[in-house]
Amino acid sequence: QVQLVESGGGLVQPGGSLRLSCTASGDIFRINAMAWYRQPPGKQRELVAKVWHDDNTNYADSVKGRFTISRDSAENTVYLQMNSLKPEDTAVYYCNAPGLTYRRGVHYDTDDFWGQGTQVSVSS
Repeated sequence: QVQLVESGGGLVQPGGSLRLSCTASGDIFRINAMAWYRQPPGKQRELVAKVWHDDNTNYADSVKGRFTISRDSAENTVYLQMNSLKPEDTAVYYCNAPGLTYRRGVHYDTDDFWGQGTQVSVSS
């Protein structure tokens, strides 16, 4: 099976920086894209940033100019560099790999995968 494991969350003061990492492991054949979502307390999960297999990216308006998504395709890893953090960035951040193709027995299958989430808290 495929697993996504995140790391890098924590508590930071406003204006500070954090870097999140997410590594996909398993019998992976192809990664279509990787993304970061977040879910603030009491709110719905929202897309933060996404990077496609061709390195195109898109960002939520609220993080443009402050967050940067990047990937290491050789390591099946995606990063989210978060700068100039604000209290409203406080949320559980989830890694997502939509349309990931993997080997299951003698067949290939495609599915969406999620990490377990990592807490980011921005507070003085």
